[in-house]
Amino acid sequence: MTEILLSEEDFHKFREFFYRKTGIYFEDSKRYFVDKRLTERIICTGNLNFRRYFNFLRFQADGKELQALINSMTVNETYFFREEYQFKCLVDSMLPEITKRKQAGSRIRIWSIPSSSGEEPYSIAMYLIENWKDLDLWDVELIGSDIDTEVLERARRGEYSPRSVQNLPDSILHKYFTRLPNGNFLLSEDLRQTVEFTRVNLMDPAQTRSYRNFDVIFCRNLLVYFDDVSRRQAAEVLFDALTPGGFICLGHSESMSRITSLFRVRKFSQAIVYQRPEET
Repeated sequence: MTEILLSEEDFHKFREFFYRKTGIYFEDSKRYFVDKRLTERIICTGNLNFRRYFNFLRFQADGKELQALINSMTVNETYFFREEYQFKCLVDSMLPEITKRKQAGSRIRIWSIPSSSGEEPYSIAMYLIENWKDLDLWDVELIGSDIDTEVLERARRGEYSPRSVQNLPDSILHKYFTRLPNGNFLLSEDLRQTVEFTRVNLMDPAQTRSYRNFDVIFCRNLLVYFDDVSRRQAAEVLFDALTPGGFICLGHSESMSRITSLFRVRKFSQAIVYQRPEET
């Protein structure tokens, strides 16, 4: 088999293309990772070199290879009840403010993006069931979205490794999961039905336009993969997706204040979150 070598020019050309498509910018330090994944796709598609693959990638009408490449290049590291303090903040602080503004029994919309293989939105569902005494009084809608179609399929299946569930209390694990012969854990069908999963590219206005009127957005550990321009663009998309007074939770190493002044910083006892100001 002919060894496929990528030049510095190939890397820069690909990096610019992928950035335009996804908003994700690969630093030079990610060169080894990019070369490895890119070479895998070149071989898988039967192309002999980067130039032929790149032309194939750009001009393929149905975009299937672009999606396969995105699936290969995105990192999906997550587990259940990750940064649980934000779920506590949701129940104890954010939801009481949200429900005060709403008519009793109306809809509360929560968006998890990127949802990866479903651990985050399913964690939210479990946490609400276990800890929010007013859950039955409201119509809660949970949406999980990601750019990677493979992880979305895994999320819908609801099968998880022991590592994914290692932080769950035994009582929660036994209540919502069944141990499979292969050692994995299958989430109950009832809980799987609480989340709707959709494929969304946050950098594509045509795809995000319909995502509106969310009361809470969990967008954790995504913006760290963007450059400053893409972060601002993503922040504006998330701002538009929130209802006035709605909240957004970021990862512990991320700060919306360093990206944009659109949001108001809210320092609750459980967590720092960001709020779209209410209209006056």
